[in-house]
Amino acid sequence: MTSSTPRRAAFQRVLSVIAGASADVGGDALAEGGRLKLSWLVQLHWWAILGQVMIVGLAELWTEFDLPIPHIMALLTAEVIGNLVLRSWARTAHVTEPMMATVMVLDAAVLTVLLDLTGGAANPYSTLYLVNVALAAVLLPGRWSWVLMAVSLLGFASLFIHEWFTGAAHHIRFGMSLEQVLVAHVRASWVALALAAIFIVYFVRRVALALADRERELQLARGQAQRREKLASLATLAAGAAHELSTPLSTIILVAKELQRNLGTTVSDEVARDLMLIREQVSRCREILDRMAGHAGEQVGEPLRAQPVERWVSAALDGLAGAARVVQEVAPGVDGVALVGPPRALADALRGLLKNALQASGPVAAVTLRLESTVAGRVRATVIDRGGGMSPEVLARVGEPFFTTKVPGEGMGLGLFLTRALAEQLGGELHITSSPERGTEARLELPAATAGERSTA
Repeated sequence: MTSSTPRRAAFQRVLSVIAGASADVGGDALAEGGRLKLSWLVQLHWWAILGQVMIVGLAELWTEFDLPIPHIMALLTAEVIGNLVLRSWARTAHVTEPMMATVMVLDAAVLTVLLDLTGGAANPYSTLYLVNVALAAVLLPGRWSWVLMAVSLLGFASLFIHEWFTGAAHHIRFGMSLEQVLVAHVRASWVALALAAIFIVYFVRRVALALADRERELQLARGQAQRREKLASLATLAAGAAHELSTPLSTIILVAKELQRNLGTTVSDEVARDLMLIREQVSRCREILDRMAGHAGEQVGEPLRAQPVERWVSAALDGLAGAARVVQEVAPGVDGVALVGPPRALADALRGLLKNALQASGPVAAVTLRLESTVAGRVRATVIDRGGGMSPEVLARVGEPFFTTKVPGEGMGLGLFLTRALAEQLGGELHITSSPERGTEARLELPAATAGERSTA
């Protein structure tokens, strides 16, 4: 009973660490997604302001339209100031859907005022309303997209209403004939259509790709959180098993010893073998509990230390059956590189990959351990076996807890799951590739230690 107490305390510490590491992943990802959307809207504003300046400048220089330049410049200045404020606010704000919708409603209002100053309802650049509507369809949910469409239609309708009271194009004066005005209108319509098409295709595609990247990152974060939850469940299971089974297993061993001592030589060889088998199987049960305890969390409490790659590999090979068949391929630049993590857990992770490869390769085939230092500041250890490989169905389940293709007694199906969990907690990755009759390749990537971390090792 007393031996299970520190083990249970260790598991409680593991649970608290895991729970803290996986708190509120979804909320942070959603907030980051809102800031991403707003940052793209800010970029679109800059391009829109640049386009407005160019169009007004060209109209003033190459046509005989007399535009209200002071009013237009005041509006453009207000746009620049507003976008600077929006960019600063977007870096730290918790962006919600109503906030995004409000910004886009203001965009529609600004476009309406600009159109009113430069020709009113007859201005061909009114097609730019479509850019705002298209962005709303990409960045906002359905109800807000419909709201933005309605706001755009109302904005365009307000130009007609305003002209009904004040007259068409009341802010500008024409110095051209009617035929020249019509020709200029047709040309401006083509330019307006081209600008709207460019904005819609380019920016909407860029926003869609950026949002797809963010969705993939969110899915990855969710997967990591799920694995942490499974690790916590495993720790709970192991703690409960260790606590509940420790006493009865100890009792069974004690009773078996007493029976052997009391019966002495008066029992048959068969009974003696049965008593010995009981003791062996109980010892095996306790060994399994100890392995679950060690795998599931006792090593998580290790302090993080920097260690050279050579020491990490040496610790992984120490005591490994078949270590002589491991062929190391060390790429230039690995010497002197260190990585940071719990030393025993890191050694067990690499040892587990090598053990799997040795078992899959058979009793005589060699296993390759390739060590590299990547340009991204990582240490990559690739373990390549000479086994029969895995089918796509088996490969899809590799890394699930308690899933194993080994015969009973050779593994519990926890090694790859816990190796991946450890790598992700340290900021690394584990990738498994395999195909039938071509062997399996396990690639473990871990962040290399910085100069400061190496100096404190």
